[in-house]
Amino acid sequence: MRVVINGWFADQPTTGSGQYLAALLEWLPRVGSEHEFIVVRPQTAESANQQIGKTTLPLTFHVARFTSHLGRFSPNLAKLWFEQVAFPWTCRRLKADVAFVPYWAAPLWSPCPVVVTIHDLIPRLLPLYRGGPLQRAYTALVSHTARRAAAVLTDSEAAKRDIVAHLHIPPERVRAIHLAADPRHRPIADAAELARVRAKYGLPDAPFLFYLGGFDARKNVVRMIEAYARVVGRAPSVADLVIAGRLPAADTPFAPDPRPAVARLGLADRVRFIGPVDEADKPALYSLALATVFVSEYEGFGLPVVEAMMCQAIASPGDDPPGDRS
Repeated sequence: MRVVINGWFADQPTTGSGQYLAALLEWLPRVGSEHEFIVVRPQTAESANQQIGKTTLPLTFHVARFTSHLGRFSPNLAKLWFEQVAFPWTCRRLKADVAFVPYWAAPLWSPCPVVVTIHDLIPRLLPLYRGGPLQRAYTALVSHTARRAAAVLTDSEAAKRDIVAHLHIPPERVRAIHLAADPRHRPIADAAELARVRAKYGLPDAPFLFYLGGFDARKNVVRMIEAYARVVGRAPSVADLVIAGRLPAADTPFAPDPRPAVARLGLADRVRFIGPVDEADKPALYSLALATVFVSEYEGFGLPVVEAMMCQAIASPGDDPPGDRS
């Protein structure tokens, strides 16, 4: 069977959809070696002669070259054209048996059955994320095309319930396939590696509470800081709070800047912002932390929780846990 995959996010590894696709590109050939997988991506200046992914994988990458003229249009229009025109027509040219879209953007027309992954229904369920008229029109479009898909994949049973309830897709056509942490996420006990990461990010010598994620409103980062201030007021010896991730460029209702809250609450000496972190450093950061904090209002799955659990595994009796948690 020839499976043709929408590769819009193939060169965007810092996004959730990009990470999901990267993991699929690594594992699909291993678990489905009897099938042929072709990744279709739009032509850009960078992609014309560059292959995305690990070159040792038995995957074919196809560039939808006739989309290159869209460079003069807005990124949103180029993305919509790729999803609704270039990708399905390329599936037809490649004689695909199945078209797979690993994010919420199934095409309205397809020459073959479509499988789409819907990670969550945030644009439908959270008013702040519905956007303006164009964003709402796009959400309506992909909601409609999802109902026409042969199958819908999602990341959790909770997300499946939302999809069935709000998109009115029969439950037998929706399958929850849980995400998993990359195998590199494991407890790190190597003292040199822990010391390197501690120095690189200027981490406290003592155990700390750790947040790693985004700063949009549903992540509740400001509320987390306010709750932490109350804990500090009652228990001053509580561990410091370390916050990782790319801070908002501006303080807006959609993406509140947490730094003013830290200043207002007098927590400048208790809360540290360490900025974006390298993927390779995440296991050591999770291992060094006393605990990872994740207080999001809504998630389709919440992969950082699983990553943290894998790196902060409970030690066997008599063993020293990674890092000093005393």
